[in-house]
Amino acid sequence: MNLSLLTLEIVVATLALFIFILGLVAPANQKRGIGYFTVLSLVVSLIIAIILHGESGTAFGTMYVVDPFSSYFKIAFLIAAVLVTMFSISYVNKLGYNQGEFFALTVLALLGMMIMSSAADFITFYLGLEMMTIPFIILTAFRYGDKASSEAGMKYMLLSAMSSAVLLYGLSILYGAAGSTLYSDVINVITGDNIDALTVIGLVFLLAGFGFKISMVPFHMWSPDIYQGAPTPVTAFLAIGSKAAALAAMIRMFMIALPETREVWMTLVIVLCAMTIVLGNFVAIPQTNIKRMLAYSSIAHAGYLLMGLVAFTNLGISAILYYVMIYVFANAGAFACVNEFGNMTGSDEIKDYTGMWKRSPLIASVMLLCLLSLGGIPPLAGFVGKFYLFTAIIDQGYIWLAFLGIGMSMVSVYYYLIVVKVMFLGKPVEETSVPVSLGAKTVMFVSAVASLFLGLYPAPLTDIATKVAQLFFPM
Repeated sequence: MNLSLLTLEIVVATLALFIFILGLVAPANQKRGIGYFTVLSLVVSLIIAIILHGESGTAFGTMYVVDPFSSYFKIAFLIAAVLVTMFSISYVNKLGYNQGEFFALTVLALLGMMIMSSAADFITFYLGLEMMTIPFIILTAFRYGDKASSEAGMKYMLLSAMSSAVLLYGLSILYGAAGSTLYSDVINVITGDNIDALTVIGLVFLLAGFGFKISMVPFHMWSPDIYQGAPTPVTAFLAIGSKAAALAAMIRMFMIALPETREVWMTLVIVLCAMTIVLGNFVAIPQTNIKRMLAYSSIAHAGYLLMGLVAFTNLGISAILYYVMIYVFANAGAFACVNEFGNMTGSDEIKDYTGMWKRSPLIASVMLLCLLSLGGIPPLAGFVGKFYLFTAIIDQGYIWLAFLGIGMSMVSVYYYLIVVKVMFLGKPVEETSVPVSLGAKTVMFVSAVASLFLGLYPAPLTDIATKVAQLFFPM
């Protein structure tokens, strides 16, 4: 086996273990530096991932695949991890305890995401899923004595266990039908011609399990409470990384192992996609807590991303890849703003953002850009991403779904503008300025620039996404 294919995973695993040890041995007055060390190490890992992007091969037989698709998602995960870790430094330093454990668990969750994106086997996929989920459970309940954080951790643990059981049941049925856990073997056995009722049940359970992980309606119930109760940096990484990892694993499994059964699961995916977009956007409107609003926004975006799978074309998959990357930047910027305001005021209520443009013009401006990008307003990157997704499904004849997505995008703009209205038109209750840490300023700047640049000049990322998608649709 060529171990060089696992270079990135080995580096990230070693980093997680080293941060754990560093947290134990570092003097109390020097533990503030663990966050900066983590950021620097993740940046180095990101550079390694970019250098290794062109490599392809398999490890552990054919259970683990390194290809442009997995490399693309690993780069997205690493960018998300770098951005989230940068603005989480001020949050963790304010907590004042277990800095090493916080950053080590974040890196372990990242490793789980990377394994999920490369898994070409049911068992490997599940190991990656649990390696991502268990650190997130601990991180969600990280705040000592905080009832909301403890409640969020308990809910996430119970619902994750339930969703994993559902997912495992579906995988076990498919294993029983195919006689193998390898995707390459499953496609040769389970086809549309010989599918039976039990296999259909397995596919339904599989979709339900993935539905929990990507917050797809009606399996979304965990998201709002957990997003609200968890520490804000953890909420950000959950919204960005775990959703993208589950989506990557879902695409690989359904495109490589189960494409012959498309007629069975496609109708269900279309219905769930439409339900997810509608419920996510409409329920976000009355929310008064900004983290709950972003949770329902995240649910709606899961529906938009599913459109690419519904299209089942090169354009559809490349649109997902493009959208995932712009979603990373827009969400990271928005959550960085929420984190800094929450650090100073202890509040996540939208009404408390009144007059933000006077208290912190930077937070108000970046929040405006990121929310408008999520809403799909030109010339920001979110508009281009949604345009690609809508074009992909229109090409396949799903015009009604495209119009539904466009209509719901206008709804999303409405509740995003509620926040903008509060920030720019309201009079601040107090004139105290909101301090922004250096790490958060960097994240805000990068997110704002990326959202603008990828909207005005999408060609480079589009070309990369199109080439990666050709893995599933060779010319």
